[in-house]
Amino acid sequence: MTQDGQPTLWTLGLALWILLLASAVLAVVFGPANIAPFEVWQTIAHHLGFAAGDPVSRLRDAIIWDLRVPRVLVAAGIGAGLALCGAVMQALTRNPLADPYLLGLSAGASLGAVVFLLAGATFLMPLGAFMGSGAAMALTLLVTQALGGASPARAVLAGIAISALAAAATSFLIFWSATGDSYREILSWLMGSLSGALWSDALLVLAAVILLGLPVLLSGRSLDAFAFGDNAAASLGVDVARLRWLLLGGTALLTGVLVSIGGAIGFVGLIVPHVVRLLFGSRHRMLLPLSMLLGAIFMIWSDTAARSLFAPRELPVGIITALLGAPIFILVLLRYRRMT
Repeated sequence: MTQDGQPTLWTLGLALWILLLASAVLAVVFGPANIAPFEVWQTIAHHLGFAAGDPVSRLRDAIIWDLRVPRVLVAAGIGAGLALCGAVMQALTRNPLADPYLLGLSAGASLGAVVFLLAGATFLMPLGAFMGSGAAMALTLLVTQALGGASPARAVLAGIAISALAAAATSFLIFWSATGDSYREILSWLMGSLSGALWSDALLVLAAVILLGLPVLLSGRSLDAFAFGDNAAASLGVDVARLRWLLLGGTALLTGVLVSIGGAIGFVGLIVPHVVRLLFGSRHRMLLPLSMLLGAIFMIWSDTAARSLFAPRELPVGIITALLGAPIFILVLLRYRRMT
């Protein structure tokens, strides 16, 4: 606790880490196989080399280790990454409605994935999504420069234009080429889905969040200066243009990785930073790490609901995040209105 009675970053972080760990274990337990929490711990300890012998049957081991654990890790990584990118985008653009897809990344990733899917290379959809998001980011930067250089307003306008262009191209391809079951596959991916998540996906997501997210976390003090405008940030010694493009590039790359694995999952990067900001303040030194932890928890439970509510049928997780996120965002807006 601080002298004014407010909890410190370490206290809040520890509490959210405990909640995240408990959520991850419960998400692995939850399902029709009737798995107990101690079986989850025993299985994980066995595969990590901390326990000898086979603690559970081969079937239950496969359910826990091969199906549910990587899926939970993917959900946690995607939630943490999207929440972090959303907080950074809102700071850089000074736009409370900004999220990781503001610069056309989601629409570009969707276009790339649909191209590979319609070409019959379903297994290369993540690569197509990553290439599409990268191309969208590059086009957004080019248009921004053509409009007169880097600024939050120009970047947002360029992103909206590229997003509309990519969405139109995706709709045209689906209308012209999709037949039979490919409609369902495309729709499922466009709404976000973590079904079929593998250990390779989990390792890729977690590596991207760590490698790309750590430098972003260290920029918290500089991001605080952006709240007062570019001139004020520059007067405090911040290299505004360089930091903005480094953070935009980093968040774009991270978003591309996350979208390539989980699809276009909305609302996480939009609402989670607002909730953390209202509960714990707007200083980015606290906002960024706490947003990551809360985003991971939110995605774990959203994905658990997506695979469990209508079992054995599974909903795209993007439907759950929208159903939960939209009302939460309305409440956040009402709270802001009362505060202003």
